[in-house]
Amino acid sequence: MTPSPPQQPRDPQAPKGRPTPKRAMAQSQRRSLASTPTNRKDASKRQREARRADLARQREALASGDERYLPARDKGPVRRFARDYVDSRFCVAEFFLPLAVLILVLSVLPQPEIKTISLLLWLAVIVLIVLDSIGTGFRLRKELQSRFPNENRRGAVAYGLMRTLQMRRLRLPKPQVKRGEKP
Repeated sequence: MTPSPPQQPRDPQAPKGRPTPKRAMAQSQRRSLASTPTNRKDASKRQREARRADLARQREALASGDERYLPARDKGPVRRFARDYVDSRFCVAEFFLPLAVLILVLSVLPQPEIKTISLLLWLAVIVLIVLDSIGTGFRLRKELQSRFPNENRRGAVAYGLMRTLQMRRLRLPKPQVKRGEKP
């Protein structure tokens, strides 16, 4: 077989090279392409399968970071930068769950001194998380303004701060940068 020449865009003034199909023929071709289901049960089954395939594609994209199939909340260069910015540094908030379990165990112990210490630890952890989140939010907002001056940055800082609350290995989409790397 000889390779076919590359397809050139057709000049709008040039003839298309084939006759225009009759209306009945064109409609029957469209119907055969659509192949609509005959009853509601088949239609809902087909819809479920399509939804399942889309969700599987999104799950895979969340694991691999493939930008094409990410959910709408994770798409775009601004959100990608916010993710990378948060993933490239340590945040106090990501250690909240392990610290909460430790503090909870300490608060159950019978000694009153340890209960007092656990109460003070709760307070310290919450204050540290709030201060770290405020600092991270200001720095992220400043970076976003300098890197993406003409893009819609709405919700990107909140998106990044919510990401700090998740432990690094449980974050979706998976982190694409190592700690300490520049985003």
